[in-house]
Amino acid sequence: MALLALVIGIAAIAACAPILSSQTTPSNDLRIAPLPPRGTVVGKQFTYTVEKGDTLSGIGARFGVSAKGLASRNGFAVSAKLRPGQVLRVDNRHIVPSSLQDGILINLPQRLLFLFENGRLVAWYPVAVGQPDWQTPTGSFKIVTRETDPVWDVPVSIQREMRQKGERVRRKVPPGPDNPLGEYWMGLSATCCGIHSTNAPQSVYQFKTHGCVRMNPDDAEDLFYRVEVETPVEIIYEPILLARNPDGTTFMEVHPDIYGRAGNRVERAAEIAETHRLPSGGGSPEWEETLRGEEGIATLISSDR
Repeated sequence: MALLALVIGIAAIAACAPILSSQTTPSNDLRIAPLPPRGTVVGKQFTYTVEKGDTLSGIGARFGVSAKGLASRNGFAVSAKLRPGQVLRVDNRHIVPSSLQDGILINLPQRLLFLFENGRLVAWYPVAVGQPDWQTPTGSFKIVTRETDPVWDVPVSIQREMRQKGERVRRKVPPGPDNPLGEYWMGLSATCCGIHSTNAPQSVYQFKTHGCVRMNPDDAEDLFYRVEVETPVEIIYEPILLARNPDGTTFMEVHPDIYGRAGNRVERAAEIAETHRLPSGGGSPEWEETLRGEEGIATLISSDR
């Protein structure tokens, strides 16, 4: 049954470095996002059979689940070694934080990219975004370039970091397996920032980049041929999301406040519940456990039925 999402809005080598530091004031912090359309929970619960070479982070990168969440839902430590043939329970349900008429919506704490066409969600993908000290910018942007087999012109800031780490300093990287941009580049109007493929797919669904939005190669190809220059891109920061089902069930999704912008998560969750006349659930085991666990999975926390 469709959900009406109610959210708390707070507005390998990386491929680019936007001019944004961890001290930058976000443009849309503490903003309560507009309600998205019906159909606002994506993903499902399913099983996955481990193959040779699989890791929790690699499986999570493909399906949009944190290694911590996978381990928790399967009852073992995040450091546990997987064995081929092992069957894992995977829950990659997520709440769509808001909606667009047309364009791309990226929620940084979720590490998810949502694509809308004619007011309808048509695709969603897990992504990697900026590290805490190389934050992906929030705000309203648009795609300004589309390139296949791009050349990576290494920003001076990343050259400096290479030098500090004692690595070989590269100023330009041609197309090929060593290029961290992969085969597809969608440049944004944000300073030196873009959406791109990667040569390190296991790094997806993490805070690993110097500001760009990194995608699994197959997902990047799919998105590349769905968008064009001038496609709008909204990047927001929403670590806590609540959704109310018409049958009275309430879901919550909580992510770590990796950029330190959200404030007290308990107070904010209660505030959004009160604003939209939802049962706050304060003190209930489900409410408290979901807030504390920060698994990043849409979780049933109460029911009026």
